[in-house]
Amino acid sequence: MIWKKIKVFFELIRFEHTVFALPFAYLGMLLSQQSGWPSLKVFFWVTAAMVSARTAGMTLNRIIDLKIDEKNPRTRNRALVTGEFSSGQAWAAVALSSAVFFLSSFMLNPLCFKLSPIAILLLSTYHYFKRFTFLCHFALGLVLGVAPMGGWLAVKGEFSWIPIFLSLAVLFWVAGFDILYSLQDIDFDRTWGLHSVPVRFGQNTALKISTFCHAATVVFLFIFGGAAGLGGVYWAGVFVTAFLLGVEHWIVREGDLSKINAAFFTVNGWVGILLLVFTFLDRFR
Repeated sequence: MIWKKIKVFFELIRFEHTVFALPFAYLGMLLSQQSGWPSLKVFFWVTAAMVSARTAGMTLNRIIDLKIDEKNPRTRNRALVTGEFSSGQAWAAVALSSAVFFLSSFMLNPLCFKLSPIAILLLSTYHYFKRFTFLCHFALGLVLGVAPMGGWLAVKGEFSWIPIFLSLAVLFWVAGFDILYSLQDIDFDRTWGLHSVPVRFGQNTALKISTFCHAATVVFLFIFGGAAGLGGVYWAGVFVTAFLLGVEHWIVREGDLSKINAAFFTVNGWVGILLLVFTFLDRFR
């Protein structure tokens, strides 16, 4: 029974999508020192912090958007809507994952612990942006964009301007693919007064804005690579990333929404992983 409930919960929050931000936290962690790999302790607590933060954020998203999900045909089968997973259980998951996040931050270093309430604040508020501004995609991008800086701070315990470029790359990457994903709900959002780039500017312009965001992603990856002193293998990884983003836009060309899940879940799932692999190989070649 308990395992079935855990499976339902993981499906509710799309647990497998933790892979979107986690590799970028590892990138920040990896590049925060001149040589070697951070200690197993740091690696463990960074992983715990990222997984717990993402779990808290997505569970809050499902709770906060429950009334919206009840009305949207695309989301009516979510476990919180059907009652397969109760609101009380969801709030318990938020409390537990938040506690794990605070503990992880405390175990890393004092600065991470001091900043942890800000992270929880971001995770608790970005869901509301679509209720009043089309910039909601960039609010989500900001939430995931702190991952590289978080990985860097976990090791260094102090700020640096270098990971900011990687954070900006993640911000625009996430905003770009979230704009594409929101094309599915353009009619629903208009009906219920929700905001998004597609609602504000229309489908064709939204596709162009998403393309601009992903072009900005590649630019910031180049700037980051130069600032971090990375070499040829990393640059190959950037070109692979650019290719994948191009494939994503080719899949949804002319607004073909029938393949949006392939573009959103499959292609984006590989972006962070491959960039981490190429960067790791560059650092340790």
